[in-house]
Amino acid sequence: MNEVKMNDDKILVSIQCLVYNHEPYLRQCLDGFVMQKTNFRFEAIVHDDVSTDGSAAIIREYAEKYPDIIKPIYETENQYSKRDGSLFKIMNAACKGKYIALCEGDDYWIDPLKLQKQVDFLECNPDYSMTCGRTILYSESKGKNIGENRCRHKTTTLRPKDIILKGGEYISTASILYRKNILEIYPTYCTNCYVGDYPLQIFCAMQGKVYYFDTKMCAYRTQNPNSWCGKMFNGKFTPQSEMKRKTLLNMLYNFSVHYQEYRSIFLSRLFFSLNINIPINKKDRKEYERFYKDYIKIFSLPWRLDFKIRKILPFPILRFYRKITNILLFHKYI
Repeated sequence: MNEVKMNDDKILVSIQCLVYNHEPYLRQCLDGFVMQKTNFRFEAIVHDDVSTDGSAAIIREYAEKYPDIIKPIYETENQYSKRDGSLFKIMNAACKGKYIALCEGDDYWIDPLKLQKQVDFLECNPDYSMTCGRTILYSESKGKNIGENRCRHKTTTLRPKDIILKGGEYISTASILYRKNILEIYPTYCTNCYVGDYPLQIFCAMQGKVYYFDTKMCAYRTQNPNSWCGKMFNGKFTPQSEMKRKTLLNMLYNFSVHYQEYRSIFLSRLFFSLNINIPINKKDRKEYERFYKDYIKIFSLPWRLDFKIRKILPFPILRFYRKITNILLFHKYI
């Protein structure tokens, strides 16, 4: 249960919890919030995006039991499906805290001092914009922990280069706590991106330092703990899926323009994302090349060569080629 020792009743941390059909997991998630032991006030903005299961009823139950912590939002229209930044705006407008922590309704926290540790660090280190931590990978299908997500094998400052190159699953979203004031200058190319956590991580790294606690803070439910880019690859070309991916590539490209000191790193991640997702079918590969021609024409020579090889290889050989290049050349991206 939250322990408040400060006389000041101002909320210091706002937890953002997105919920959609998370009924089987939601109690464990909310229990992770209310068990936090802090010397400051915090709130959990629990947003139900028109769930069709019993998620809303569980949220109401916790909001009645912990009214000082659980602050619910019940939508009548699904906001996530709009893809227009509405969800981002709604959640941020509801937050009163100086800091924002993230945890979706199917993940959960395991350390009752998580918030206290992270806030203590940021309060003492104004040059840092974000903190994160070590995460357990829990397989729902196997019903057990199957590994961990560790950025480093020690508590340390993370390199912006690694945050950019290693993609959105390098840092576990459920472990993140960052300064809310960076949202005042958050660019539209980030809010327009079809994924939310990866551009936020990058932007925090561009605005300050990112600190990693190599202590177990939370758990992430997963069926397949593969790389983020590997999850994006499905071997098929569809305009709908490529329009989504293009928002990601546009985000990386705009970062490369606005942060010149990291330009080559952003472009390398962009080129990798294009090459690793080349379709299986040769006809689709031609459509893919036309769709991304503006980015392909700025490829540096090694990336252009890699793309040409992937474009001509039959799929069984392409699959083998991808495995080899991932091991020998692209391990830093996955």
